[in-house]
Amino acid sequence: MIKRRTFLKVAATATAGALAAPYVHAESKKFSGITLRVNGYGGLYDEALKKSVAAPLEERYGLKVQFIAGTTSADFVKLIANRDNPPYDLFMGDSPNMVELTKAGMIEEIRASEVPNVKRILPDFREFGHYGVPFSVASVIPVYNSKYIKPPIASYSDIARPDLVGRAVVMAPATYGSLLTLLGLADENGGSIENVEPAFKIMSAAKTNIVALAQTNVAEIQMFQNEEVYAGIFWDGRAHELRTKGLPIVTVVPPKGVYSVTTYINVVKGNKYPEAAYAYAEQLLSDEGVLGVPRALRYGVTTDVTLPEELRRDLLFNSQGRIALKKKVDWEKLIANRSAWTEELNKIIRS
Repeated sequence: MIKRRTFLKVAATATAGALAAPYVHAESKKFSGITLRVNGYGGLYDEALKKSVAAPLEERYGLKVQFIAGTTSADFVKLIANRDNPPYDLFMGDSPNMVELTKAGMIEEIRASEVPNVKRILPDFREFGHYGVPFSVASVIPVYNSKYIKPPIASYSDIARPDLVGRAVVMAPATYGSLLTLLGLADENGGSIENVEPAFKIMSAAKTNIVALAQTNVAEIQMFQNEEVYAGIFWDGRAHELRTKGLPIVTVVPPKGVYSVTTYINVVKGNKYPEAAYAYAEQLLSDEGVLGVPRALRYGVTTDVTLPEELRRDLLFNSQGRIALKKKVDWEKLIANRSAWTEELNKIIRS
């Protein structure tokens, strides 16, 4: 009798297990058959997101993610032109793009009720209320080749140092990197976003130093690699890239503050799979997801994630003290001044 009861108990357990397994499998693959379309940045950036966000989502839920590499400005135009049938389910853009996206009414608010990991975002990193999920920070900073530049560069304003004649590079005037450089120069010399005249004076003084206006990041990297320039203003992640190529490039942390852009992911209005889009944002803000881009490119994080030591050493914002140096930017004012500032910069550099 005992043996029979034991057999029936085991048989019942086995049957329950057999029934439960397909159910659990089906539940875990609840987004099977769905593909989210995301505008991409291309190269290592997209590859990092595929590894840290897309791959885990496909394994866990059966959700596929397609990154469509292009330029954000062109992708934005495409999004607006196809408002009734959006070409993207999620839209990736930097702080300046967020101004345009919110004004155009093309993105949904994202709250912790839909994406619990939103609660992990650090204070002041979410610049547009409930719009967008910030996941990466790129900073514009002075950099220099320590083999040739002594004493060390210490601030944005050092771009005008007399020992840099014919050896400095800055980003092209129309780029947001260049506009943030102006804010850094203004801030160090008694100005502000309301008064960038001090920045223009520094740029005038630096004119004989600046041998090139880098139209692209690749062009600036090549100038440093070829030792055409020894110092300049660049993105922090790109400075790390130069170090991986064997150059003794030093990243400078300006003591008065650092100017940065934050990259956001947004849920597009009218997308067919909002629950899957929220799952993407949740994974992006997980420890695994948010460390993807820093591991590949050393851009900063936006959450309370504990940084592995090898990343902590390389990241600009790697402590509370460093994070406190991140300056707030009025992106609407910056965009409104973009044309006038670009024109003035061009006039200074090219005259």
